[in-house]
Amino acid sequence: FAQGRVEEAERLYIQSLTASPESYDVKAQLAKFYLQTGREQKAEALYRDLLTTCDDVSYHANLGLAYYKQGKYKESCVSYHAAYTKDEKNPERCATLGRAYIAARRFNDAAECLEKACERLSRDTKLLHLLAECYLQVELAEKAQETYKRINKLEPYNEDVKEKLLTLAKA
Repeated sequence: FAQGRVEEAERLYIQSLTASPESYDVKAQLAKFYLQTGREQKAEALYRDLLTTCDDVSYHANLGLAYYKQGKYKESCVSYHAAYTKDEKNPERCATLGRAYIAARRFNDAAECLEKACERLSRDTKLLHLLAECYLQVELAEKAQETYKRINKLEPYNEDVKEKLLTLAKA
């Protein structure tokens, strides 16, 4: 796969899985391979099968990604939430769940997750922008303004942020 020989890599994964159908490692590698090559439906099927016997945080997260890439945002939220509950100390898991909530148009849930993620990833301006936009979606202009002020401190030359702050100040 690293050499770009995708068909051969797939054939070898499938051969290995045929020889050892209960090999979780091979199934996981094939599922990841499908995810990396844009075959999310196949990845979804394999991760769902893996999760019936092995409750691994990365399988939940990758299943969430497979769902997300297919536009199945509600299912994505469920899988990402399962991954987050197994690894709550990882702010990236919380941020990913927040992004899935945004895609599912669950802005209150997204804001809650992004707040937690931003506590630990306080200098991540992309997350802060997402958080501010969530606040605007749920009509919490004051919190959005506070968040944009945080971004402004980190990016004092960002004209878009200054514009948003002006707009919010006038409202």
